[in-house]
This record gives sequence, structure tokens and C-alpha cells, in this order.
Amino acid sequence: MRIPRFAAAVCALLAATVPLHAQREKLPADDYDIVMKRWPDAKISNTGVRYIVENKGAGPLLIPGDLVMVNYIGQLLDGKVFDRNLDRGHPFTFRIGRGYVIPGWDQILQLMRPGDKWLVIVPPELGYGRRGSPPLIPSYSTLVFEIEVIGVKKDG
Repeated sequence: MRIPRFAAAVCALLAATVPLHAQREKLPADDYDIVMKRWPDAKISNTGVRYIVENKGAGPLLIPGDLVMVNYIGQLLDGKVFDRNLDRGHPFTFRIGRGYVIPGWDQILQLMRPGDKWLVIVPPELGYGRRGSPPLIPSYSTLVFEIEVIGVKKDG
């Protein structure tokens, strides 16, 4: 049986686009259930970080090399706060994309703008992974952050 060229081309095109949309779920199964119950409307980035926009900022997207100033609260899925910086006079300041923060932060901040305030859910492999950060963050922990970008200095 011979397949018409058009049908073969359509099949090839469909087959080629499937991997672009396929993404491995990065949250552990139990954490996935908790996240879906608590934040069912969370969007998911192409790297697997989930987020909810709480306040929309303005200006250009943050990029690697930008010196960013943020306030944040970090907690485990059970709500236990493990870290925070809410001091507008002394925000947490670092360069994006230089490995100063967990990979989930470096990735999600590149989707944010100055003034944005987002709830961010970071899967273990983009957080502290197997090693955790004892004694406050156990291994393989899904992390929940409220991140507010309060300032940025563009590189260059």
C-alpha cells in the first residue's frame, strides 16, 4: 500500500512536533498531588517550575547578568518557612545566571520583570535535590517561594 506524499508529510510533521510538547513531570508524585490541590491554576515553565503571578510588574524581562534585588519567603510544601528576606532596605541581591542561587530561581527569574511578585514552586531537581540543605531543607524537597523583584540593574 502506498501512502500519498501529503499524508506522509503530515504524519512526519506531527511526529516531529510531539517531542517539543512532551515534558517529563519534575515533581514527585506525592508533591504533585499536593501542588495540584493547593495551586491548580499554576502555570508551568518549559523547565518544570510552576508559578502564579500575584502582582504584575513592568519593563524588560530579566536576563542573565542582570543584578537583581528581590524579597522572598521560602517554605516547604507543608508551609514551614526555611528562609526569608523581606527587608526592602537590604534586599537579597545577586546576578542572574551565574549560579549564585538554585537553578529554579535562575530559570524562573528570566520570565519575570521588575515589580513582579510571583508564587513559585520549584521541583527538587531544580532546588537542592538529593543533598537538601540541612538542617532546614530535607533531601528531595519541593520548594515554594514568594518572590518579589524590587529592583534590577542591567548588565553593561
